Amino acid sequence: MGRGDRAEVGPQGRGAQFTRSELAVDPLDAARLLLGSYLESAGVTVRIVEVEAYRGGDDPASHCYRGRTPRNDVMFGPAGHLYVYFVYGMHFCANVVSLTDGVPGAVLLRAGEVVSGVDLARSRRPAARSEADLARGPAKLCGVLDLDRGHNGIDLTSPTSPVRLYKGEPVADVSVGPRVGVAVAVDVPWRFWVTGSTAVSTYRRGTRARPA
Repeated sequence: MGRGDRAEVGPQGRGAQFTRSELAVDPLDAARLLLGSYLESAGVTVRIVEVEAYRGGDDPASHCYRGRTPRNDVMFGPAGHLYVYFVYGMHFCANVVSLTDGVPGAVLLRAGEVVSGVDLARSRRPAARSEADLARGPAKLCGVLDLDRGHNGIDLTSPTSPVRLYKGEPVADVSVGPRVGVAVAVDVPWRFWVTGSTAVSTYRRGTRARPA
């Protein structure tokens, strides 16, 4: 195995760390794969319960629709890296890069359930109304994990990475629907979530596209 293909066993009985080759798949497949996985950063771990898939030139809602730029460069691979962007001048959002090197694709991490480091998560999100609200939405998820642009490009598959992605139990009951907050390709059913999870964000039909 090459770098990023070494499976590391996760803490507290979680599955092994994802390898690069496992994530180098179509974003639609990666999205389902990531449901139920665990993302660990800065003393907090969340179980991913909602995601959205984004491709490149065939997806007008994607940051890569108009081609490669310094901002979206990480989204062009290799797989297994974190793509973090700043949106609306207020929030950070995190994506897991998929597909093969040079072909853009990523999965937006929309929501998670905090499974460890709850007190630390609450200190970072004091306005949260409940434990389920701590990481309900992509900006909130980044907030509890203390993720910002400095984490853009980080390798999630490395055992020495400060941000690591672990496998979880396969999710049997998955719901599918349109993506949130986009104004193009609004009815494309590329959002996936764990049915019944109280941490899943509220659907809002968009009025403008994701920023390019």
